[in-house]
Amino acid sequence: MRKKINAQDLQVGMHLHELCGSWMDHPFWRSKFTLTQPEEIRSILQSGITEVWIDISKGLDVPKRTKVPEKSVTEVLMEAEIAQHGKAPKPTLMSEELARATMICNKGKKAVVSMFREVRMGNAISAEAAGELVEEITQSVLRNPGALISLARLKTADDYTYMHSVAVCALMVALAKQLGLDEQATREAGMAGLLHDLGKALMPMDVLNKPGKLTDEEFRIIKRHPVEGHRLLIEGQSVSDIVLDVCLHHHEKVDGSGYPDKLAGDEISLYAKMGAVCDVYDAITSNRPYKTGWDPAESIQKMSAWVKGHFDEQVFQAFIKSIGIYPVGSLVKLSSGRLAVVVEQSQKSLLSPRIKVFFSTKSQTRIVPELIELSHPGVTEKIVGREDAAKWDIQDLDELWAN
Repeated sequence: MRKKINAQDLQVGMHLHELCGSWMDHPFWRSKFTLTQPEEIRSILQSGITEVWIDISKGLDVPKRTKVPEKSVTEVLMEAEIAQHGKAPKPTLMSEELARATMICNKGKKAVVSMFREVRMGNAISAEAAGELVEEITQSVLRNPGALISLARLKTADDYTYMHSVAVCALMVALAKQLGLDEQATREAGMAGLLHDLGKALMPMDVLNKPGKLTDEEFRIIKRHPVEGHRLLIEGQSVSDIVLDVCLHHHEKVDGSGYPDKLAGDEISLYAKMGAVCDVYDAITSNRPYKTGWDPAESIQKMSAWVKGHFDEQVFQAFIKSIGIYPVGSLVKLSSGRLAVVVEQSQKSLLSPRIKVFFSTKSQTRIVPELIELSHPGVTEKIVGREDAAKWDIQDLDELWAN
């Protein structure tokens, strides 16, 4: 039985079912657990949360003198319905979404670190606890996909394992939207992206973070992570078949050369095909212990050459539409000879994103930054191709688009 109470009435032994208010204000990565320490209550109160839902069938009730009037079943159901089927988020500009996306990325990393730690301690993972993170990522992507997806790409080599899960979650949501999947399927895709690499929590750290090329034996060990993750999620008993499938099969290839089951073509589900594309894109655009990430546009170009045999062509084409031919953060050369960084996609054309011009190749010097909407009528500038930042000794590309 669930009951809404004042946060001031919390006691050790109560079972939290939900922390009222924005997930961004929560001091924990999950909201359903039994309070065992006074410090946990103190953290809730210091966060500014004033009301919570407790489950008195799983923990202590409030003393009679502090009981609050219970809401009718109808009222509770109406609130749940509103929470689940609220209005679609209003689209926002990149500049407006970046701050919130930064907070989500930071908390997302902490959440995944906590999940991996619990797995290493032998505890089963419940997808229910990750639901709030998936919801926040989903809402951010629906408001402006470029913000969170691009920020999640800017991970350090040390953060890769954890932030990769956040990034793939966001990419899966954006791809699901592009494919026209419904709201529930989109969130399942996001959950699958968040949990797809859970098995890596059981991989030896020296192999997982090795700075050089893996030996055949080390690669054999790493290739166990889909099966291990699948086993962990089954033990948790709270994830859908979609999440289980993506966890087990995101390394399958359409030509049958993938692992662990060497599935081919239509033997691979739509969601596993989505997971394969999103997983590879984030992997090759991110800094890893053994290599520096590729430019987003270069990555799309390389993946296009791998489509036959590796990816499903229709899924890959939808993926390009979801992030752009020149994704945010790509360095491009314009018809005028100037260089620019892509700062936001255009709804009108994949070839005409919003850019920030900052460098002249003719004088080989920086120029005053200028934002240009290539899709606007009268704009004559065009992108003629991508450029290599190292060639022009440009080391602050990410700061340029993020600012």
